[in-house]
Amino acid sequence: MSNAAGVNPTVAEKEMMFNMAQQELESRVDLFNKMTLSCFNKCIGSSFKESELNMGENSCIDRCTAKYWQVTTIIGQLLGSSRPPM
Repeated sequence: MSNAAGVNPTVAEKEMMFNMAQQELESRVDLFNKMTLSCFNKCIGSSFKESELNMGENSCIDRCTAKYWQVTTIIGQLLGSSRPPM
């Protein structure tokens, strides 16, 4: 990647890009963990009688994760469109 002058990025620019990527990764992991916990608590009973998910639990998990990603996308779009121009 190069900066506006067409020169290789400086050490500071590389560090900034790395920090941004690290923050993005941490944000995605946090989002995934919250979704997993939320959908697990909603869809899986507190007593585990079987080692695998039953059909109802599978359906619930599918719907829950789909809705979670859909809402996250909508919120991201709303927040992105409400940012003031730089």
